[in-house]
Amino acid sequence: MDDQSFDPETVRLMGVAFEIALATLRPSDYADPLREAVARKIIELTKAGERDPERLCEGALKDLPPVVSVPPLASPSAGPPHGENSS
Repeated sequence: MDDQSFDPETVRLMGVAFEIALATLRPSDYADPLREAVARKIIELTKAGERDPERLCEGALKDLPPVVSVPPLASPSAGPPHGENSS
């Protein structure tokens, strides 16, 4: 985009942020325009100097259109809430 290039580590971090952002959304929300919007925002934030995948992900998700419901990010080590059963 815009003839911008990033070093391999930055590209890796951007990919991690993109995958985290998509994993946060419901599978039905994976439409190409949404994926493109998330990717563009991650690139924009990276151009501005951000390199932390979690902050890139959060920044991309917070600017999504209001019709998209985004659940809060959960810690990967967090289990289901107490009292919740899988039935």
